[in-house]
Amino acid sequence: MRFVLFLSLAAFGVGQFKIYGPNVNVPNLRFTTYSTEAVGRKQSFTSYTKDTNSGTQSFTSYARNSNGGINDFTSYANNSNVIGTTFTTYGESQNGGGNTFKSYGSNANVPKNTFKGYGLLGNAPFETFINYRDKSNVGDDTFVSYVDDPNSGRANFENYGQSFGEGSDGFSKYGSKITDEQIIGFKTYGVNTTFKEYGKSIPTFADYKNKTINQLSISSSMGKNVNNKWVVEPGKFFREKMLKRGTIMSMPDIQDKMPKRSFLPRVIASKLPFSTSKIDELKKIFHAGDDSQMGKMIGDALAECEKSPSAGETKRCVSSIEDMIDFSTSVLGQNVVVRTSENIKGSKRDIMIGSVKGINGGKVTKSVSCHQSLFPYLLYYCHSVPKVRVYEAEILDPNFKAKINHGVAICHVDTSAWGANHGAFIALGSEPGKIEVCHWIFENDMTWAVAD
Repeated sequence: MRFVLFLSLAAFGVGQFKIYGPNVNVPNLRFTTYSTEAVGRKQSFTSYTKDTNSGTQSFTSYARNSNGGINDFTSYANNSNVIGTTFTTYGESQNGGGNTFKSYGSNANVPKNTFKGYGLLGNAPFETFINYRDKSNVGDDTFVSYVDDPNSGRANFENYGQSFGEGSDGFSKYGSKITDEQIIGFKTYGVNTTFKEYGKSIPTFADYKNKTINQLSISSSMGKNVNNKWVVEPGKFFREKMLKRGTIMSMPDIQDKMPKRSFLPRVIASKLPFSTSKIDELKKIFHAGDDSQMGKMIGDALAECEKSPSAGETKRCVSSIEDMIDFSTSVLGQNVVVRTSENIKGSKRDIMIGSVKGINGGKVTKSVSCHQSLFPYLLYYCHSVPKVRVYEAEILDPNFKAKINHGVAICHVDTSAWGANHGAFIALGSEPGKIEVCHWIFENDMTWAVAD
């Protein structure tokens, strides 16, 4: 989709894009000489390319030589998957006016944004990013010649780069000729950022997080290394005897912190390369550089999927609901039910166990557990391990005894093949093969087992 000479020489008025390009697969949107030399015109993009998959967007000569124009991007590229956006000659020689990006790239998966030539020779422009890339996964943003040599003006970033997976941000020629009249502020600013040819005056940084964020790993069994001692989140692992009415125990954070993504239709997923031998082809499809976080994410997921199963384990990575059903029924037969925790209530606090039901009468049974993997589209690592028991349990508020959740737990009866440094043994204080280990099924993960 391409817009040429869009709103060039327009005077006043309002242009609106509402729910623009949602749910599109691989969009390609281009605005050329967008709002060039416009006078007092306001443009707004609401729910712009929300829930889209991959693709690129570009704005060339955006608001160049405009006078007093205001442009708002609200819920811009939220929940999108691997979207790349480029603004070239952005606001060059703009007189007054400015741009606001609200909820920009929130909950997105690996967004990549480039702003080239922003605010060059401008007169008192303003630029505001609010909740910029908030809660997104990774992300890579580049600002080239950003507010370099404008007259006065201000730029503000609020809740900038608060990604749960550490991204990267580069500012080249960032305010290199700014004066004391200019204001460039960062409030609650993320990590892993590079400034080149940085301005002489020091911008304002509030709550600047110049430290490494712990990388998210849903499948990781370890905890955090605090003062050279591994600490596991309370309640992440527990003993089977805890699953009885009246027990008060800690509940870990079971919230799904992965970016929102969708399964691909099997007809599409089956045509995409999915092996380390074809990783270069896959990286090219998703615009992932060899040294990028995106490239590493793809490589790690493929390696995990191709790793040899452990003793007695049957495994498969699935990228469609049809593949998940086929794998689960191939292991368990046709008479199966999928179970997961009802919600996330009780997370990170004490809970009380209410009524408990053992699947298959509480006997050792077969099950297939599926856990999300970090990948450009929805991917689950599904596996079946021997000797497990599966339980459903009411989760109660310990003070009021009211039901707040319905949880699903799986107990591994045989832990003899587990490593001695597994987080379960660190938390529970034992050794492989000497105890059973239980854990909750987290939000949006699931366990398939026989129907009762």
